[in-house]
Amino acid sequence: MAALSRTVSSLSRRPQLQGLQSARQMSSLFGHVEPAPKDPILGVTEAFLADQSPDKVNVGGVRLPLRTPSSIPRSLAAGAYRDDNGKPLVLQCVREAERRIAGNLNMEYLPMGGSITMIEQSLKLAYGEDSEFIKDKKIAAVQALSGTGACRLFADFQKRFLPDSQIYIPTPTWSNHHNIWRDANVPQNKFTYYHPESRGLDFSGLMSDIKNAPDGSFFMLHACAHNPTGVDPTEEQWREISHLFKAKKHFPFFDMAYQGFASGDPERDAKAIRIFLEDGHQIGCAQSYAKNMGLYGQRVGCLSILCDDEKQAVAVKSQLQQLARPMYSNPPVHGALVVSIILNDPELKNLWLQEVKGMADRIIGMRTALKENLEKLGSPLSWEHITNQIGMFCYSGMTPEQVDRLTNEFHIYMTRNGRISMAGVTSGNVGYLANAIHEVTKPK
Repeated sequence: MAALSRTVSSLSRRPQLQGLQSARQMSSLFGHVEPAPKDPILGVTEAFLADQSPDKVNVGGVRLPLRTPSSIPRSLAAGAYRDDNGKPLVLQCVREAERRIAGNLNMEYLPMGGSITMIEQSLKLAYGEDSEFIKDKKIAAVQALSGTGACRLFADFQKRFLPDSQIYIPTPTWSNHHNIWRDANVPQNKFTYYHPESRGLDFSGLMSDIKNAPDGSFFMLHACAHNPTGVDPTEEQWREISHLFKAKKHFPFFDMAYQGFASGDPERDAKAIRIFLEDGHQIGCAQSYAKNMGLYGQRVGCLSILCDDEKQAVAVKSQLQQLARPMYSNPPVHGALVVSIILNDPELKNLWLQEVKGMADRIIGMRTALKENLEKLGSPLSWEHITNQIGMFCYSGMTPEQVDRLTNEFHIYMTRNGRISMAGVTSGNVGYLANAIHEVTKPK
């Protein structure tokens, strides 16, 4: 009996042991996974949140949690636009569009290609209200998950249908551009863009790299308000770039994340695209409504590709939809409804044009104020680049060591490349910021 008891006990423990062994095997499947490198901007966020100084200032272009305690000055969490009191802003046109949606519209799936109305209105913004390409149905377009999703969808399209191609990306650029084309397995090259000494455009270097690239290369271009430098080519320079692209048979892919938010005029901010269209280029375009409508969390945008004819556009759109299907199946509906209502209603669209100009004008005004404050402090350095640059970001020219001093001595937070998010600058802190910059940039 004792032997039988021991046998039964042993058998009863065996499933438990097997379960433990199975659990260990399962856990070892992911034992080799290391933590991902921290995003440098998120590191700025963490340091800012941990700082207890009441004078702390965040011009790093970071996003703070939605539930940030009221004691923390979210006003300078400048990954998104803030008003002059440092508060998040929801546009009046957006509030009105949401009022019309509430209780009146259903939340059914959109088609794989997204909202037809939103796409139609987006194409008018990018290609022009009376564009012949829209009338001739030569544009393949789908709703995308903001600008990031539009870029990624295009990168996957590029890899699938032009597998031997590569993408030229400006130096510097928004860091996520590299991630997007890397994860789509598209080889990358860099082309010259920024000139550190002048804190402006290295036009000769840019043109040389365009000329030396193999014929038919793909280039990723910022349509306006270049991120992170705030440096844009002039209209005449865009014309020269377009002419050289034509000669080299290059394909331009425009990332237009700031239309209207840069100058306050959506037509002006689309000028580069219009120049390329006038010169007979086929183009691709990623649009986002995060900045210019404040729809950051709604993730609403548009990807469009100009084709040879309607038949080709139908084929390309069908393939874009096929690429989207296993990614996210259908794009989200709420943001698309907001955009559609605003752009399809003349009164609301006019209100949006006023409000987007108001946001752009505030940032332009803060550029002027920062420059003037530095000059009044007697800085011997030139700060003309602050007002020459445009959009949300200013490439200050400060060194990593100077940025470290700003943080350690003045509790001012930004990325170590010296990029200032102008959305974090207000009339209440611009004097303090200018004084701190003056102190750390004084010639020794």
